[in-house]
Amino acid sequence: MNALFKALNDTTRREILEILRDGDLTAGEIADRFHISKPSISHHLDLLRQAELVTSVKEGQFIYYSLNTTVMDEMLKWFIQFTKTKKKS
Repeated sequence: MNALFKALNDTTRREILEILRDGDLTAGEIADRFHISKPSISHHLDLLRQAELVTSVKEGQFIYYSLNTTVMDEMLKWFIQFTKTKKKS
């Protein structure tokens, strides 16, 4: 879970996740939306992949990135457990 929190601790990576809500994109398409270098975007995508927040599929010369909502669902379930109140006996 540490990799997950590390990945979410960066504004650029959170923006990438928001962009991917609308659908799969290549690394180049993602990079075009930012004013930082393509190697920097690749680094951010790698951290998101390590945290399993995104998945990637190579098609020809392109790599398409997608949101992995399963990990987000698991994270939300983990957070929700802290909102449940315990009944006093």
